[in-house]
Amino acid sequence: MDNQELRKTATEVRRGIITATFHAKSGHPGGSLSAADIYTYLFFEEMNVDPKDPKKADRDRFVLSKGHTAPGYYSTLANRGFFPVEDLKTLRHTGSYLQGHPDMKHIPGVDMSSGSLGQGLSAAVGMALAGKMDEKAYRVYALLGDGEIQEGQIWEAAMFAGFRKLDNLCVIVDNNNLQIDGPIDEVCSPYPIDKKFEAFNFHVINVADGNDFDQLRAAFKEAKETKGQPTAIVAKTVKGKGVSFMENQVGWHGKAPNEEEYNTAMAELV
Repeated sequence: MDNQELRKTATEVRRGIITATFHAKSGHPGGSLSAADIYTYLFFEEMNVDPKDPKKADRDRFVLSKGHTAPGYYSTLANRGFFPVEDLKTLRHTGSYLQGHPDMKHIPGVDMSSGSLGQGLSAAVGMALAGKMDEKAYRVYALLGDGEIQEGQIWEAAMFAGFRKLDNLCVIVDNNNLQIDGPIDEVCSPYPIDKKFEAFNFHVINVADGNDFDQLRAAFKEAKETKGQPTAIVAKTVKGKGVSFMENQVGWHGKAPNEEEYNTAMAELV
């Protein structure tokens, strides 16, 4: 895809996020929107996946460690053809397979159930190690929240990945600088994020604008070419990106739009 097509697709992903959270009357639009361009690039450009064969053995793996941003993940999978876009309206409804957090047993395209913050990277590291042991060519991608990396288990997993030189692992930190209680550097600062991953023997790529496809393309290319080390892409993004009244507003971390807000947001996302 060229950048114009990627931007158009990312807009559809964002529309799906707003639609899903509106119909659920709950969910997490802010961090889903900040990561929408990362999701889009991964599933439409970077990763070897097939909606017709979601469990194919040589597929690349993806773990959403910040599982609460499932609306962004689901919207991406739906737009990629893993399941009907119309089903996004059932998010969090009783009986729906689209639960509040990813469920690998019921959702096509989901490689790992997640939601408990801090644990997804450990699963991704295990997948990457398995790939090395089995001499498989697939790559493993894990999307982390910048507030999430305050969790200690993240760094245990990072230590192991760096020590084992898992160069088939690519970690992406969605650095939108806001978590549920406020700016991350006021809650419990993880900065400097890049130096921390470097200390655990990661190759680190800082992306100044994680909502820009040229910068994402260059970062993922560099990650794929890096040998002997796992890669961490620290991508600065805008929480609520694409919906003006949600951008950089911490209140939209875990709040659904009402009908008026839904209409305003959808009118912007064209």
